[in-house]
Amino acid sequence: MKRYVEHVMNMPVSLALRGRHTDDRRARAAWTAVMADLRAADRVFSTYRPDSHISRLNRGELTPADCPPEVTQVLALGHLAEHDSDGAFSIHRPGPDGHRTLDPSGVVKGWAADRAARHLRALPDTDYCLNTGGDLICRTLDPHTRPWRIGIEHPHNPQTVIAVVPIHDGAVATSGATHRGNHITDARTGRTPTAIASVTVVGATLTHTDIDATAAYANGPEATAWLRTRPIRTALLVWQNGSTTLIPEPSA
Repeated sequence: MKRYVEHVMNMPVSLALRGRHTDDRRARAAWTAVMADLRAADRVFSTYRPDSHISRLNRGELTPADCPPEVTQVLALGHLAEHDSDGAFSIHRPGPDGHRTLDPSGVVKGWAADRAARHLRALPDTDYCLNTGGDLICRTLDPHTRPWRIGIEHPHNPQTVIAVVPIHDGAVATSGATHRGNHITDARTGRTPTAIASVTVVGATLTHTDIDATAAYANGPEATAWLRTRPIRTALLVWQNGSTTLIPEPSA
């Protein structure tokens, strides 16, 4: 197995490869292409870069029609997520002057990682696990081989693992306040949920898995009921009192 690590989009990105191409020319070219895609996404969507398309949209210098087509795609995903979460998730946040500011960060990370992972899917006979800031895309070509085993941090003690998720082909995303503080709010109220500590969702793509984890966390005490309506594989919710909820519930 070979591991690669770099930093982009204000987060660490790592890759584990096993199989035919791990440390050869094709593997290194795929990793270079992954990082190039993520850097390109950062140039377009970063809210920290004054020259990004999102920053220029917020300043009124551009319209969506003036932007690359992926901006329209990401904004559409954000609007759909807002609708599906009954407004708990939003790609807008209150600005300093009272007006809403466009911030699609809750969509971009998963979407950009899914898009970048196409370079890894093109590696013959090679399994991969791409970790973007703690959210992962995993693939094994043979479902009968050992899966990737993903440890889920305990939000009250990040040095311990509360669960281990085996993944052959899919995505794992976790939302919470452990590492980044209270950066997720319920867009309907502007308040940070207090009852919930973290939400981990397992699904088919990181784009939708990450959105669902964030929207569930924003829903606070309604997270369990909301997640039961979503097309996910499984989810683990950890509450502030230390109790947990698994969706779907384990069989008796």
